Amino acid sequence: MLGAVASSVASSVVDLATPRLARAQGRAQVVVVGGGFGGATAARALARSGHAVTLVERDAAFLACPFSNAVLVGLRRLDQQRFGYDGLTAAGVKVVIDTATGVDAAARQVTLAAGATLGFDRLILAPGIDLNHGGIQGYGEAAAEVMPHAWRAGAQTTLLARQLDAMADGGTVVMSVPANPYRCPPGPYERASLIAWYLKARKPRSKLIVLDAKDTFSKQRLFQRAWNELYPGLIEWVGQSAGGTVTAVDAETRTLSTDFGRHKADVANVIPPQRAGRIAELAGVADRSGWCPVDPVSFESRRQPGIHIVGDAGIMGAMPKSAFSANAQAKACALAIAALLKGAEPPPVRLINTCYSLVAPDYGISVAGVYRPANGLLADIEGAGGTSPLDAPRDQRLAEAHYGEAWFQTITSDVYG
Repeated sequence: MLGAVASSVASSVVDLATPRLARAQGRAQVVVVGGGFGGATAARALARSGHAVTLVERDAAFLACPFSNAVLVGLRRLDQQRFGYDGLTAAGVKVVIDTATGVDAAARQVTLAAGATLGFDRLILAPGIDLNHGGIQGYGEAAAEVMPHAWRAGAQTTLLARQLDAMADGGTVVMSVPANPYRCPPGPYERASLIAWYLKARKPRSKLIVLDAKDTFSKQRLFQRAWNELYPGLIEWVGQSAGGTVTAVDAETRTLSTDFGRHKADVANVIPPQRAGRIAELAGVADRSGWCPVDPVSFESRRQPGIHIVGDAGIMGAMPKSAFSANAQAKACALAIAALLKGAEPPPVRLINTCYSLVAPDYGISVAGVYRPANGLLADIEGAGGTSPLDAPRDQRLAEAHYGEAWFQTITSDVYG
């Protein structure tokens, strides 16, 4: 499939043999770096409105993180998470399969690994996250091959799935969850839920320990009520104040250490702290936190004019790092850029995020929020949004599981179809 995607893209990509890509006569050039939910959405929206858009993406196909937790426990196949860029090409986006290695904000150029440069009038960065391995002593790329993070869909997902399958009944799975901010706030708890479902069905004498660098988390009451109902005695959640912050790991012995003690795992899933993707730092749009401050109306960088950031890499206030958020931000950013290129003011924004989580294959829960710019960030609109009812009947939980699947099909079709 990847070969077919690369072949179909080849006819529409710009000529990388030239040292610099010339601007289309009479049309402003927008370059988008990153082909995930944020970048691909922005590229499609701007191309549809008649702008000249080039999308730079390292991989010939995108592997989606939403629903990848289901891959870990055999509920989905990894190829169901894979989406190519033919739809974007058909929509008029020039797709370049290459890695952006630098940005000259003053000259308005993006440098590619192949040696070409792309000139831009506006640049959108949607680089997602990088893992901050230095945040946990002993953790790095080598350790991740023993204690996988699986926080990017792909090889790490299948590695963790294999480890769970190979673990003997009666084994202990230990998860490490970082402090905020990180990609998909409810994601670790959905993962814990589905691992517990798998263990209950396949390895009922096993146990799951969740070591958390926080004392509160997204949809906490909903998750913990479901755990007590579905998986009593199987999940042990250890919050920050009880010694849940993992400070060091030993991959050789699969041991996770906190200030309160050590935890030996048969399978260890270490989700490390995170930061904006590397190109954000190279472009000068990330601050000391590792994330990118932006204007909440236009998503233009507060550090580099002419560069916009959407999705997980941005500092977005109350709006969480999620696929739904990235999609919504990208559409608003595209509208803002279209206005700015005409010399007009960006339109006001109201943004929505909804996040579905599976606690079991037939048990879904959700949280929704509505956001507006306030005090330089995106803030919750009081009284809007909310979570699933705590005491909802099981048929509603089943319906929400179906709603989550329908949302995933809808957003991937909208972005990549």
